[in-house]
Amino acid sequence: MTQATVDQPSSQAVNLKPAWRELTAHAKHMGKRHLRDLFAEDEQRFARFSRQACGLTLDLSKQRWSEETLGLLLALAEEAGVATAVQGLLDGEAVNRSEQRPALHTALRLPSEASLIVEGKELVPSVHATLERMDDMVTRFHSGQWRGATGKPISDVVNLGVGGSDLGPLMTTRALSDFRPEGVRRISVHFASTMDGSQLADYLVQLDPETTLFVVSSKSFTTIDTLSNARTALEWLVSRLKRRSAQLDEHNDARAEESLILRQHFIGVSSQPDKMNKWGIAPAHQLEFWEWVGGRYSLWGAIGLPVALVVGMENFRAMLAGAHAMDCHFNEMPLKDNLPVLLALAGIWNVNFLDIRAHSILPYDGRLEYFAAYLEQLEMESNGKSVTHDGESVGYSTCPVLWGQLGPNAQHAFYQLLHQGTQPVVCDFIAPRVRYDDVADSGTRRHLMAQHRLTLANCFAQSRALMLGDAALGGMTQDGSGQQAAEAGSGQELPLQHKQYAGNQPSSTILLDRLTPFSLGTLIALYEHKVFVQATIWNINPFDQWGVELGKVMAGETQRMLEKHQSLDSTDASTRGLIEAVWAGEAERNA
Repeated sequence: MTQATVDQPSSQAVNLKPAWRELTAHAKHMGKRHLRDLFAEDEQRFARFSRQACGLTLDLSKQRWSEETLGLLLALAEEAGVATAVQGLLDGEAVNRSEQRPALHTALRLPSEASLIVEGKELVPSVHATLERMDDMVTRFHSGQWRGATGKPISDVVNLGVGGSDLGPLMTTRALSDFRPEGVRRISVHFASTMDGSQLADYLVQLDPETTLFVVSSKSFTTIDTLSNARTALEWLVSRLKRRSAQLDEHNDARAEESLILRQHFIGVSSQPDKMNKWGIAPAHQLEFWEWVGGRYSLWGAIGLPVALVVGMENFRAMLAGAHAMDCHFNEMPLKDNLPVLLALAGIWNVNFLDIRAHSILPYDGRLEYFAAYLEQLEMESNGKSVTHDGESVGYSTCPVLWGQLGPNAQHAFYQLLHQGTQPVVCDFIAPRVRYDDVADSGTRRHLMAQHRLTLANCFAQSRALMLGDAALGGMTQDGSGQQAAEAGSGQELPLQHKQYAGNQPSSTILLDRLTPFSLGTLIALYEHKVFVQATIWNINPFDQWGVELGKVMAGETQRMLEKHQSLDSTDASTRGLIEAVWAGEAERNA
């Protein structure tokens, strides 16, 4: 097909359309309803508002809505042209309208027998050529055949990247840490993203330069955070490996030594091969990254090399298969049974009609400890926009503030605010149904499975308490035999008001059958598509990120001022004072 821009159903602002106006009127009544009453009125509420697909169960029954609400939201989705937009996304139309290009992360997980032609070019063969190249690299690492400049096999790989080149691989390697392949050389993978060098410095103290390789991941290969770390890593390797072996001695040439180190200790992942060549990365050790894949959507291709080094290509491909299964579900299922669409509509209802602008991600599985951070970028960088496709300021809220951490830890951190604060928050609870049933030792298996049931009990209890408030205890008093007062250390009984729970905080629960490469792929794709549906309804572009550019430009100017002691007349009083404080500190140190 030829590349085309997705047609918009109407130029009229979404908040002026009939479905939006009907939802606004409906919310005046529905927004006053309490979840405890909605559940009391309908014993089949879970069946009505839960769906299963691709190994996931999505429970939306604890959202503050009714069947009428959902019907109106589905009408809004139809009015916004969601079904047409989904087809355009998957067909390779220019859904990234500000940059006039497609967003084809879904192409990265197409099976080899599939076909996708965009602007007359078949994309699938190049995608799978990169996967095969990754497979060859992973095999060399796992067999001990990838050797450093001194001849020792590589044992540690440090991924140098930031944003999507860091958060996706970091989250996934932790989530799938149970799936290391057996019978291969173990590769330890580390991540360094911060421009201040603190993460990298810690690794350089611990690692052996003879057996360490760096993956430089940058779509543009100009990201200052990543290249600063890469230059430091190269200097570390050169200074430590210089003259350490006869192989390096033979060159008697610093440039030749550096070339050998670059060839054996660096892999590049970028859409800019010329820049990788100029930096010195061997062409044979470069992996392709396309302009039509956004950084925060890039996990599924070469950016996922660190993941494949940990779990192996078979498990990496299983993750792609899980994501593709969700792509098919997204494309084929009617809106009313479509998991990404329903999750997106729940978000639209909360943000735009219930005025809930905070969203917490709460996984109840320690392997998902970085999932909230991953979604922070996916959602807020994608939909943190205030301008429509047409360049008009939106007249409604878009992406909520999103944050979170592991649920069991968050219970001891910010759940106080969720239960009794003044800020309404919608929560996503995420957990696997089954875990530890494959542990070999029966005694250990029994104890670990009991711990998992304890974790699930907390997950379900917290969402129930947020929903029902005081009613969750069936009218019982909240003193818990004095436990709460004792834990507070007050030494006296607190007034009853301090122990009251209003409830009516909405939440969604996502249960994975179990956490596997396949199910993780479906889970990530679920949220990717949710983001796209919301962007379609809000008429914004989820695939650009112009908001991050101004700060980069200003940082360059400020760096020149700091380093060269340039005139500060052009800056503001605050920045001037801060720079002068740094200069004074440097002068004191050098005195």
